[in-house]
Amino acid sequence: MKNIIRSVKGTRDFYPDEMAKRQWLVEKLRQASESFGYQQYEGPCLEKIELYAAKSGEELVKEQAFVFNDRGGDPISLRPELTPTLARMIAERQNQLVFPQRWWAFGPFWRYERPQKGRTREFYQWNVDLIGSDALQADAELLGLSANFLKLVGLESSMVKIYVNDRRLIDRKLTEIGVGPEQKGDLLRMIDRIDKLPADVWEQKLLDLGLTTEQIGALRALLANEELWKDSAELSQLFDYAEAMGIRDYLQYDSKIIRGLDYYTGLVFEAHEVTGQFRAILGGGHYANLVGDVGGDPLPGVGFAMGDVVIMLVLEHFGLLPQNMSYPRTVFVTVFNGEMLTDSILLSRQLREVGFNVILAEPDKLSKQFKLADRLGLKTALVLGPDELANGTVVVKDLQTFEQKVIARNELKSIIA
Repeated sequence: MKNIIRSVKGTRDFYPDEMAKRQWLVEKLRQASESFGYQQYEGPCLEKIELYAAKSGEELVKEQAFVFNDRGGDPISLRPELTPTLARMIAERQNQLVFPQRWWAFGPFWRYERPQKGRTREFYQWNVDLIGSDALQADAELLGLSANFLKLVGLESSMVKIYVNDRRLIDRKLTEIGVGPEQKGDLLRMIDRIDKLPADVWEQKLLDLGLTTEQIGALRALLANEELWKDSAELSQLFDYAEAMGIRDYLQYDSKIIRGLDYYTGLVFEAHEVTGQFRAILGGGHYANLVGDVGGDPLPGVGFAMGDVVIMLVLEHFGLLPQNMSYPRTVFVTVFNGEMLTDSILLSRQLREVGFNVILAEPDKLSKQFKLADRLGLKTALVLGPDELANGTVVVKDLQTFEQKVIARNELKSIIA
């Protein structure tokens, strides 16, 4: 037996059935993006490593990026995220663009991760950004777009929630309990890890940062306060906007949502399946400086990203992934016998010209042709025999109910549709 060469660890094969489901997902996120007026864009899969070092920090570059030298000796990276590319593209045409800009993308990314459930080394990601606005309305718009996508794929507010926080509120509350400016960066990162560490380990790390036991107690009380958002005029207004948008039931305040990236300066949010069985579905927030680190003039904005791995696991968990999608709008044209193959080819051509996808059988017994169509998951088969050819008709056979009708050739489009 031959040894089959295996795929690279952390990558995935998309057989036609899986690819059809992914394309269905892409159409849903396209629909959600375009319904809010967002335009699709794309950048290269290779970037200079200095771009990520400038925008995303040393951790991403050193620990997660796939880096190599090109033939000229320059360090290049497979893109681990899209925000630095977005920043570069905006900076390069900053004086020509009319702001705010609304952009979305979906494409492949690579990170040197330890493969596990919900995380791979090669993944596809949806990125959505509104660039050039500091308005609270922009934050609400991104939340609305996120929630509308969840609705489009069938995820109800009882299944998923978008957890919302505001870094400005948390910063103010940390000041009130006596946390100094030099401690806040590390403390915010520890808040982001509160559910990932044992309680005693988490508290010891806070003590190591210089917090007192009284401050740790005050911090725990702060993080447990589900009504803390009412102390924020911005969040109160944001939830009013969400009510008007019809998405309030998808939103829930959570003071532990921080998001690890340092460039978030205001709203931060993550969508999760409510039982907590999966990693975050999507996440993002408001930033004050998108392009300054790559040479442009500072621009505010808000954006989020969603990988394809977790959302597909969540949809599968709830039974929301469509089935038998490999052949959309596809009909199966049989071949009555070898002498009539040309006539079946002409019929196939006519169907394609009016918008149908067609699989043309090879000459064989009709029973075997029907069996093949059924195994492929097709729903409709057409039979063109000598009598039908003489009468200008075709037999349309429903492969699920086994019912069949004789239809005039000029009525085929409306009948099959």
